[in-house]
Amino acid sequence: MGAKKRQILISTSNKPNCMWRFSRRKPFFTPDENEKIIRAIQEAEVQTSGEIRIFVENRCKYVDALDRAKEIFSNLQMEKTELRNAVLFYLAVKDKQLAIFADKGIHEAAGADYWKNAVKEILSVFSKDNMIEGITTSIYKIGEALKTHFPYDKEIDKNELPDEIVFGK
Repeated sequence: MGAKKRQILISTSNKPNCMWRFSRRKPFFTPDENEKIIRAIQEAEVQTSGEIRIFVENRCKYVDALDRAKEIFSNLQMEKTELRNAVLFYLAVKDKQLAIFADKGIHEAAGADYWKNAVKEILSVFSKDNMIEGITTSIYKIGEALKTHFPYDKEIDKNELPDEIVFGK
């Protein structure tokens, strides 16, 4: 396994020794915060066939957070959803950068202006220094867009991507 793969940890509620960490020394989210975020993803996805993932890291490797989000989206193989309706919420905490990267289906359905306005709204919540509230509010907002354009269909819908938070270095 290459070094890049070892830097990514996927949180799971049944493995407390490896979740919520950027390093082995300091947890990033508390267990309650982690569960609140995952619950928001699950609640947002219950009314849509769309998928939401969150990737959190300390620093963005690129000048433009959207470029990093696009790379992560590809690395997580999020473009493989059947309807191309996955959305990645990317957050670089120490750099205070965020990006939303939407796959072709949902990006075209909602339109570029929707995503620009969504980021502006999200930044206003984050500016109040409540990161968990900002993340969960963002998840629900993304979920509403997915519900509008890709409503839940009990005959064909399945959870195509994991709901857990993915942590980078």
